[in-house]
Amino acid sequence: MRAGSDTLPVYTIDSLPGAAPQQSEVMAERFASYLEVHPNLHAAHGHSFYHLVLFTRGGGFHTVDFRRFPVIKGSLYFMVPGQVHSWAFEGKTDGYVVNFDEGFFQALLADNTYLERFRFFSGDINEQVFQLKPACSNRAAELLERAVTELRERAAMYLDSVRLILLEFFILITRETATGQQASSSLQGQALTLQNFRRLLNLHFRELRLPRDYAALLYVTPNYLNALCQDLLQKPAGELIRERVLLEAKRLLVNQQRDISEIAYALGFKDNSYFSRFFRKYTGLTPEAFRKQEIR
Repeated sequence: MRAGSDTLPVYTIDSLPGAAPQQSEVMAERFASYLEVHPNLHAAHGHSFYHLVLFTRGGGFHTVDFRRFPVIKGSLYFMVPGQVHSWAFEGKTDGYVVNFDEGFFQALLADNTYLERFRFFSGDINEQVFQLKPACSNRAAELLERAVTELRERAAMYLDSVRLILLEFFILITRETATGQQASSSLQGQALTLQNFRRLLNLHFRELRLPRDYAALLYVTPNYLNALCQDLLQKPAGELIRERVLLEAKRLLVNQQRDISEIAYALGFKDNSYFSRFFRKYTGLTPEAFRKQEIR
């Protein structure tokens, strides 16, 4: 585990309890076995790697970036590095878990941004959790079982085989979960502009807080950026910026070692009182109350 001074404690793949040396790039396991080895990972934590879980049985719930989702057969979630999650399962839970680092696909793909083509790797929790239909869930489980087998048997070129299996899995989920509007808009320049806005937002939300700042970086007008976000996401660009700042604030507040004033400074606020007013205005809670609510 790597614990930074400005983030929640973060796990790397090879720091997970019981991880083998060859699991520094990727791991794929049955989820029941994963839970036996990692019983203490139910508390809120982050990852430095990409993470996905497909449930084939279970109950209870899991929480990603402070949004709670039920655990039932066929439910699937994705996470990107930096997101925070926890879980509280009921009864026997099984399925598949896959972890892979940011460079895992670079040995196969010339495009280092290839994963950004898949909306479930956007970092937006609204696009990362799915309830699969039975036929898709079964097909997805078959693919992940193949990945588990490849990593266990380690035959010639097994890592490349795992890469291809996962890409097939990503394409399957993209095809099965895309609506007609999403499928068509993904080919349009608007979708690309929105994708670039989100990427810039993740990079600059601490210092750039106005839509016009991002519009300038995207070479569009502020009115166009607002209209684009309103059209595709039903919210203006300014709201997306506020949501990103609030999300990071929540992630940092879960870390009890960080003082509220330190968090305010890390997020670019001039003082603690301004940060507290901002946080309460949009969440209904003070930072202290939110921390007490989430850490029990």
